[in-house]
Amino acid sequence: MSRKRVFTICLLLLFLAVAAIMIAAPQYVNGGLAKMGFALPKFMQLPFVLGLDLQGGTHLVYEADLKNVNPADYGDAMQGLRDVIDRRVNFFGVKEPLVQTEEAGGHRRLVVELAGVRDVNQAIQMIGQTPLLEFREQRPPDETEKILAKRKALEGKSQEEAQTVDNWQLALEDPYFINTALTGQYLKKAEMQFDQTTYRPYISIEFNDEGAKLFERITEKNTKKPLAIYIDNQLISDPIVQEKISGGKAQINGEKFTVDYAKQLARNLNAGALPVPITLISQQTVGPTLGAASLKQSLDAGLIGFVVVIIFMILFYRLPGILASVALGLYALLLLALFKLVPVTITLSGIGGAILSVGMAVDANVLIFSRMREEFAEGKNFSQSVAEGFNRAWPSIRDGNVTTLIVAMILFYFGTSFVKGFALTLSLGIFVHLFSAIFATRYLLLLFEGTRFEKFGWLWR
Repeated sequence: MSRKRVFTICLLLLFLAVAAIMIAAPQYVNGGLAKMGFALPKFMQLPFVLGLDLQGGTHLVYEADLKNVNPADYGDAMQGLRDVIDRRVNFFGVKEPLVQTEEAGGHRRLVVELAGVRDVNQAIQMIGQTPLLEFREQRPPDETEKILAKRKALEGKSQEEAQTVDNWQLALEDPYFINTALTGQYLKKAEMQFDQTTYRPYISIEFNDEGAKLFERITEKNTKKPLAIYIDNQLISDPIVQEKISGGKAQINGEKFTVDYAKQLARNLNAGALPVPITLISQQTVGPTLGAASLKQSLDAGLIGFVVVIIFMILFYRLPGILASVALGLYALLLLALFKLVPVTITLSGIGGAILSVGMAVDANVLIFSRMREEFAEGKNFSQSVAEGFNRAWPSIRDGNVTTLIVAMILFYFGTSFVKGFALTLSLGIFVHLFSAIFATRYLLLLFEGTRFEKFGWLWR
């Protein structure tokens, strides 16, 4: 391979390492740049997203009462409920909340993790509300103008100043839609179906007898106008009424309807319509001090393990060990940068997955360097030994990592939150360490091809 190409790729690796440092540790880079009057762009100054066990917060477990739900609809009812709760905790301002459903002992449960939440009682009160499904009709244009004008008049004012403005409460109303008497209590069911001609998905909705009468009057009044659908005061759809609809059955469709969108809309409608009360059965609070201590201990363990691995590689493999350590440093920087860019919610189990992938990265280098030693022992030159070392070690490296990746994917799909964190960081670590161990280490070795260093056998054997 030409020296020019090797140097070019090594320079690209150096550039990649610098970029990873800027993303992974912008505070240190900005310290040096500030002295020169520069600063990193805002998009590069991303924080690490810490999970509940590292920054503190609340872990809540709810049990859903599905006695009024058809067993065939349990899955959709729980998924719809999960979507509603997820919107609520996001509206509450929780960063990276975790809301997931699980089944234990025949009971359907909802697990909610609110990292960084301090007002636990308010969060519990907000989560425990029954989802509210509303159908709203379009406001008259003059009322819309009044509300928007009132909002503009209150711009820039504090809460105390706003309350001195005449009729300030008007600014709190929805400027485009107004409530009707039709709510989720009248909706019997919502299902995704497919048009037999176009095969496009649509939503079929059905109201009870009283809801059918309300729906008929509302659609007659709002023909050729949008009828907005709200859950917990958040707009989820605003279909146009084409004609007066009698009988309590209707279809919702549109150009943007994909299968995923239609499924989610049906879940949301059912979540607002079905009586699925939830009961808090477990509450666990992790203080920020305990979380900080766990983070420090995890980082110390990771750093010690990293240093020990580097020392072992250098003592046992000499110059290739030094180059592997450089590649391992690149691996660490890239993995930290990915944690911020994805972003990955870092938990204790996630740190464990990342540390485990460090060992796997070194394992790949051990296989390669051992093969290289065998080639040197057979009298082959430096170029042949490097090429054969990578070529002969690759099948073992590939098979070992693919099987680990399969296990990680199974853990991520079937596991709980902590297991998912371990599986995700382990999977990312596998992809990054394959790049560093196979690609980066190879070109770092090729830097010495054709130089006087390749003649010193004790450096390589």
